Amino acid sequence: MHRASLRTRILAGFAAFFLLAISAGTAWAVATDHQSREIMPGGTVIQSIDVSGMTRAEAARAIERQIVTPLTAPVSIIHESQEFELPAAEMISVDVDGMIAEAFAPKANATLPLRVYHDVADTEPGVTVTARLTVDPERLTGWVRQVAAQVERPAADATMSVTNRELETLPSRRGVVVDIEKTTDALAEALELGVKRLDLPVDYIDPEVTEDDLGTVILVRRMDRKLFLYERGSIAKEYSVAIGTPGHPTPRGEWEITLKRYMPSWGNPGSAWAADMPAYIPPGPGNPLGTRALNLNAPGIRIHGTSADYSIGTAASHGCVRMHRWDIEELYELVDVGTPVIIID
Repeated sequence: MHRASLRTRILAGFAAFFLLAISAGTAWAVATDHQSREIMPGGTVIQSIDVSGMTRAEAARAIERQIVTPLTAPVSIIHESQEFELPAAEMISVDVDGMIAEAFAPKANATLPLRVYHDVADTEPGVTVTARLTVDPERLTGWVRQVAAQVERPAADATMSVTNRELETLPSRRGVVVDIEKTTDALAEALELGVKRLDLPVDYIDPEVTEDDLGTVILVRRMDRKLFLYERGSIAKEYSVAIGTPGHPTPRGEWEITLKRYMPSWGNPGSAWAADMPAYIPPGPGNPLGTRALNLNAPGIRIHGTSADYSIGTAASHGCVRMHRWDIEELYELVDVGTPVIIID
């Protein structure tokens, strides 16, 4: 039998050794790669969290703790004195698996030799992954609509009304309107940024009449024989007056000044009580209307002066409101045509 030469046997030994080395190296590389494929590459950051060297499970726990939990915590929404809790956990979802898969993608997509090279050379290509967030717009819009129903209100003008025989000012109020689309967008941005307290975005509607617009109002209290001049909701002047007799009472109601008369003349109304009086009395000391008169839209009723000062504080007129000459002259300068006149008991 022919025996191989020494040279052939040596070459065959080297070949066998080489193949064995390759086989062992390949086995080691595969084993090493299998172990490292579940480890985050060095330099890998997921939304500011350094997850280098973590396993998938460890990275997932870190993301849940440092990203998901804060983002899904309730958000306080403030409007004036009201506070609403936005349930962020119902509105936002975080794709943890997707972020981890993105972080592993460079290693997963690399060839085995390249992965082994990076492992041996410690040059793994770490990546930076931003948070994968999704806000449910329909749920968020529904929540905004519920809040809007509680905070929206129409604008209210300042008004004055009689309460306990005094004029009470009902203050004006700005209206509140919630722009559903704009507010939903603002809250969605807050959810994505992790903001946990913010003011509810609203639009305000100004009233047409404020307290400063209320102007001047006259209140006459028949029982007290008093006339009060209100300016911007507060009493500016108080006067003693005479009112109508029980047979000719000063009419209750809400009236207004229709004419201001300087040094008025008097015309006989033709009433029974004026039967013995002249048809006309010119301006002057003997005129029943005094030196000033304020006609009301109540038929035949005026606020006017009188020379019969003794009658002030009594029920003495034929329906008109009498004032001292100096008082009506002062009041005349303080009011305009259109000034409301409210007469109560």
